[in-house]
Amino acid sequence: MTTPVTPFWNPQQPSPMPHHRYRPFEQRVTVPAADRDWPSARIERAPLWVPVDLRDGNQALAEPMDTPRKRRFFDLLVAMGFKEVEVGYPSASRTDFDFVRHLVTSGAVPDDVTPVVFTPARRDLIDRTFDSIEGLPRAVVHLYIATSPVWRDVVLGRDRAEVRRTVGEAAAHMARRAADAPGVRFQFSPETFNLTEPDFVLELCDELTELWDASPDRPVTHNLPATVEIATPNVYADQIEYFHRHLSRRDSVILSVHPHNDRGTGVACAELAVLAGAQRVEGCLFGNGERTGNVDLVTLALNLYAQGVDPMVDFSDIDAVKETVEHWNRLPVHPRHPYAGDLVHTAFSGTHQDAINKGFIQHARRAAESGTPADQAPWDVPYLPIDPADVGRSYEAVIRVNSQSGKGGMAYLLRTHHGIDLPARMRPDFSRVVQEATDDSGREMTPKELYDLFRATYLAEGAVRLHTWSAYEETPGVHRFVCTLEVDDRVGDYEGTGSSLLSAFVDALAGAGYDVAVVDYAEDATAAYAECRVNGVTAWGAGEGSTASVQAVLSAMNRTASTA
Repeated sequence: MTTPVTPFWNPQQPSPMPHHRYRPFEQRVTVPAADRDWPSARIERAPLWVPVDLRDGNQALAEPMDTPRKRRFFDLLVAMGFKEVEVGYPSASRTDFDFVRHLVTSGAVPDDVTPVVFTPARRDLIDRTFDSIEGLPRAVVHLYIATSPVWRDVVLGRDRAEVRRTVGEAAAHMARRAADAPGVRFQFSPETFNLTEPDFVLELCDELTELWDASPDRPVTHNLPATVEIATPNVYADQIEYFHRHLSRRDSVILSVHPHNDRGTGVACAELAVLAGAQRVEGCLFGNGERTGNVDLVTLALNLYAQGVDPMVDFSDIDAVKETVEHWNRLPVHPRHPYAGDLVHTAFSGTHQDAINKGFIQHARRAAESGTPADQAPWDVPYLPIDPADVGRSYEAVIRVNSQSGKGGMAYLLRTHHGIDLPARMRPDFSRVVQEATDDSGREMTPKELYDLFRATYLAEGAVRLHTWSAYEETPGVHRFVCTLEVDDRVGDYEGTGSSLLSAFVDALAGAGYDVAVVDYAEDATAAYAECRVNGVTAWGAGEGSTASVQAVLSAMNRTASTA
């Protein structure tokens, strides 16, 4: 192996870690070279999703589920729309056996749902597995055995011929047991498929397809697991495409995959495998499972949704799904977990908040212009790949303010929670106030705290107080303003005239010795906002209520005194 030349712009140095102990994938398994079709393929419909939370996920829990917990989890999966569910490993424990019997005797399985049960290639364990499903109108019996060289040598102590004989005998026994059960179909998993010689896996699968007499109306499932990830996802895709092309009776085979996440690329492996011809994907909700977990069906399904493809399962209340799974698995879902984490639709960064805020405004405008309800209009909001409302999330937590936030975020929260629509020119002014407060506290600010800060900044009394005032239009276009002002504990009466209420008030203030110019003015249904220059100093002010415009100018005038 040649040492790559390091470019001048990369000053990284060799680490002290013994990387030489590990072999690259091409020294561990042969991946047949072929023209690749999968890079140009597109996923246009969801594969058959098969949750294995009740078997593979359950065996990875510190406290495995009992029958009541499993039943509630099963009911959740059915309610979400999963149509094939791996429900247990009935020969492994009395708990799993009893749960499968519970499903049989309680009538819990809907007519369109098929339970899957898992069994190793041993006659006595196959018998116990079939005993557990007796009475089910339909089921899949899932046979597995490890097939890769290291597992054959280290774990099983059998060569290829012995593994082949073991699988053949087990499959033949399954066929005999299923002779009187026409609703039973078969599945085979060459565990550690991704480390197994391709010719050996193809030989095993084709023999079982023939032995089980697979047909399009009674297909066999061949499930090809990446039991332990060993390579980049494109390698797994090459392996899957090879089998998609070379399996015999292809129209009688459901090609399935079961990726794990040891390299952190389980989702990519599954997506590329579907591009390569896989029709069925086994995984767990939120990626539970041994070691780093099984592939996450939530992310996979919602990745399709974000591409405009119906995921064929219902995640419209993602929080209810998450809370149920957390409760029964007794494991938390990470706050940054794709789509479902508490923080995944949240922006703290000022630039992100500004973009999202503008995106919401534009989305609402486009929906209104097209006459389409906002929740049905095409979605194109920066930083949000899907509308949080589609998975049951409110917009309340989309933008949250801390010391990293900017003017767009606090403006969004004030508008959506309190009806305060700050003028664009005023936002930097209040943003500086928010920044100082969050820098001092070191924590995020709630919408209520933000509004309280707004009131304390712009609506509190200042050095100049307006006790009483009245205004009227003397003649068309001429307004008179009469008021009593308190300045530094001195009270005086003043009056002024102008072409508007505010200009008349400004004229009255001039009589009190204040040179006030209104630079900018805006109002909404809740408040008025004024930017004023007083004796050469500029500041923003705000007012609420029936006298909002006058209070806004007075607020700005008082703030110039505090900032001068």
